[in-house]
Amino acid sequence: MKFELTILGSGSSIPTSNRNSAAQVLHVLGRYFLIDCAEATQHQLRRFHVPYNKINHIFISHLHGDHFFGLIGFLSTLSLQGRRGEMHIYAEPRLQELIGCQMKILHSRFTFPLFFHALSRREEVIYEDKVVTVTAFPLKHHYDTPVSGFLFREKERERTILKDRTAAWNVPIAFMQYLKRGEDFITPEGEIVANELLTVAPPPARSFAYMTDTLFRERFADYVRGVDLLYHEATYMNADAVLAKESYHSTTGQAARIAELAGVGKLLLGHFSARYTECSELLAEAREVFPNTFLCSDGDLFEVPAVKRRS
Repeated sequence: MKFELTILGSGSSIPTSNRNSAAQVLHVLGRYFLIDCAEATQHQLRRFHVPYNKINHIFISHLHGDHFFGLIGFLSTLSLQGRRGEMHIYAEPRLQELIGCQMKILHSRFTFPLFFHALSRREEVIYEDKVVTVTAFPLKHHYDTPVSGFLFREKERERTILKDRTAAWNVPIAFMQYLKRGEDFITPEGEIVANELLTVAPPPARSFAYMTDTLFRERFADYVRGVDLLYHEATYMNADAVLAKESYHSTTGQAARIAELAGVGKLLLGHFSARYTECSELLAEAREVFPNTFLCSDGDLFEVPAVKRRS
């Protein structure tokens, strides 16, 4: 069952010839979540063969152009294609006002229901279904720009029943639901049959966290403790730490330090400043602190826990 991340944009505020600005799609067991939506995101969705009509939930970290300028275009395209299914957007409240103003000026309306979910400045679950929960948490960017990170966590699945074993022990159908939850079976004679003899444990639940456009704060590691895959912005190299602080961004070393403090499985770096044409040095800096670090490039596909690249 897939749990994979496609990088649509790995650059920062100024796109380059090979790096678009921020956007990603997380695929969790048939669900497609769009995270940020920079200019030209809909082109990247087509370019990397993401089934964008299956996107029903969009998460916008904050209202800087390199994270949402592509949203109105993407929504308009879906409307032109006659979409009817609901679309849900999770963002700070001003985004609803902005899109409403755009549609009013255009004397237009969408062909589908559009629902806005306002993000607060606190840690909270903002979406949940039977297989995944999404938690938003506050980060620190410009003083007048609230920014949220997002944590996607797969729910624990039930145990798999071994039908030949349950048949051999004459386990009633009515008891199967309890086996799936991990309970032992007791025969009519009082014999206890361990659950492990009748079922197989599910694979571990997986998790992904997205942290972008933020100053470094050690306490932020608490939001993403133990996640399997962490994406963290690394706009600047360590030598540009002063510039990073002045622009409310993070360095490679700071991103790696968050990964180290949080004990994550794997770290992805992105949101690179356009000043860096070659990013291998950024990777080297981060790996000095957190060895299991990788760079993002547009079109990369990262599976939890494996990593592979698109051809």
